[in-house]
Amino acid sequence: MELVSRKVFRGRMKGERRSKRKGTSVEFADFRPYVAGDDLRFIDWNMYARLDRLFLKMFLEEEDLHFYTLIDASTSMDFGTPSKLTYAKQLAAALGFVGLCRTDRVRIETLGTSTRKPGPVLRGRQSVWRMLDYLDGIEPGENVPLLEGAKNFCLRNSGKGILVLITDLMDKSGFEPALRFLSTQQMDVYVIQTLAPVELNPAEQIKGDLKLVDCEDGDIAEITVSRPLLDKYKRTLDAFVDGARTFCAKRGMAYMLANTEVPVGSLVSNYLRQRGLVR
Repeated sequence: MELVSRKVFRGRMKGERRSKRKGTSVEFADFRPYVAGDDLRFIDWNMYARLDRLFLKMFLEEEDLHFYTLIDASTSMDFGTPSKLTYAKQLAAALGFVGLCRTDRVRIETLGTSTRKPGPVLRGRQSVWRMLDYLDGIEPGENVPLLEGAKNFCLRNSGKGILVLITDLMDKSGFEPALRFLSTQQMDVYVIQTLAPVELNPAEQIKGDLKLVDCEDGDIAEITVSRPLLDKYKRTLDAFVDGARTFCAKRGMAYMLANTEVPVGSLVSNYLRQRGLVR
C-alpha cells in the first residue's frame, strides 16, 4: 500500500513516490536536447549515433511526502470499547506504518501537543518502534478546543502534504471554525469522525431515568429515556454527521464516519481505499 494525495506537492528528500517533476531515478520520462553544462552521464549515445545530435535522457523524480496525523485526545474520546482514542491510535499506527514503508515523512501529534514538545518526525521502516512508543504515551484528558488545537498544529507544521484529523468532532463551540481553518492550509485534509456503537445506536443500551454528566466540563442534564427522545437523538445525530460531511465537501476536504466496531484493518484496506487515501 501507499498513501495517496489528491494534490501535487514537492517533497524535500528523495523517496519512492513518483513526482510530476523531472529528475533522477530508474523511471524514464522523456528526451531533451543537450545544452552546455549538462551531466554527460545522461547523454543517449545510441540516439547520437543515429541522429548525430546530442540528447539527454530524462527520468521521473522520486520524492517523499509529508504525512500528518492529528489525534483528538480529549476526555470525550475515552469512551466505548475499545475507546475512541484507542481506535484513533490504532488507525494512526496503521497509516503511519504505510507511510514509513514508503519512506514518507510521518508525524503524529494530538490537538493538545505543545509547541515546546512537538511530535517526532519519522522516516523509514526502522522508525516504526519510535512511532508506537509515541502513540503509547498519548493519554486522554487534553481538553483543548478544536480551533485552538488546529491553529497550534498549523503553527508547528507549515509543510505541505496529507493531514488526517481523527476526532469525534464534539466541541460545544462547533467544529466549523477548526475545519475552516484547516481548509485554508496547503494540505490535503481528511477528516475521520470516530464514534462508538452506543453513540450511533443507544436504544439497546440506555434506558430509564438518567443523570448525564459532561466528562469535559461537568455539565449535568437529567433525562428520561423514551422512544420519542431516542428518535430525536437519531435525527440530531444524522443532521450532525450530514452537516460535517457537507461542510467538508464544500471545502475540498474528505470526510468519513468511522464506527469503532469496524476493525482498523478493514477500515484502511476497504473504506479508506475507496476514499482514495490509500491504494
